[in-house]
Amino acid sequence: MSVTLRSDRAVLRFSGRDAQKLLNDVITGHVEASQGPARWWALLSAQGKIQAEGLIGWAEDAFWLDVHNSVADDFFKRMRLYKLRAEVTIEDKRATHRVGWSPEAPTEGIVHADARAEGLGFRVIDTIEVAEGWDADITPYLDARIAAGIPEQGADFPADSTFAHDAAMDILGGIDFDKGCYVGQEVVSRMKHRGTARRRPVIAVIATGEAGTPVLAGERDAGAIGAVANGKAVGIVRLDRITDSAPTSVGGQPAQLTLPAWATYAFGESAANE
Repeated sequence: MSVTLRSDRAVLRFSGRDAQKLLNDVITGHVEASQGPARWWALLSAQGKIQAEGLIGWAEDAFWLDVHNSVADDFFKRMRLYKLRAEVTIEDKRATHRVGWSPEAPTEGIVHADARAEGLGFRVIDTIEVAEGWDADITPYLDARIAAGIPEQGADFPADSTFAHDAAMDILGGIDFDKGCYVGQEVVSRMKHRGTARRRPVIAVIATGEAGTPVLAGERDAGAIGAVANGKAVGIVRLDRITDSAPTSVGGQPAQLTLPAWATYAFGESAANE
């Protein structure tokens, strides 16, 4: 079975008596030391912006997290600071392990179903030696993620630029609203109860464009697209700026924006600009 190498992701392992409490007190997502799918999480700034995000899963008596390489050093440093005297071992596994993706569950490695949305397959973590046989073409993973309408740090937005609600983490299980305080919790709670989230992910069908290219609604900046694969990308846009009277464009070319299948918010019609 083919596994796609996700070369832009870093692996960290958290173990020890206090690992669950530390993670539960710091990151947004649901943290449970039991077998099951990998869940979305983020480490937020005090202002509520995403500093790191990824999936977390339990295996071999430890929590396994992946983050984008660009924030791995900072995430590792911050978690060591939050640790204080807690009985937790935090391991940076970049020298020994890699992250992969597969549409079906492999029989080897640390394998977790991706719980963010339908069609996202499985996250796979294994040794560098095993990963040497993985497929280096990331396109199959991008196709699946874009089709699901899931934005991702690094490919679609940089650190400290995006609220958790902007990425729809509140809808897709990336925020545990039943637990107590965590870093940035006040901002997340305020946005939830006041309904102030204006930016949301959409799927953009485009003729051309690169990650970071603005999405225009008429002449107004409405957001930007992320990584492009086969003429599609996830864009995070201001929904209040998308109207029937303001045609959308990316890179000077007409763009069609549609809601992901999981969307529970309104975008005028069920699709825009069709």
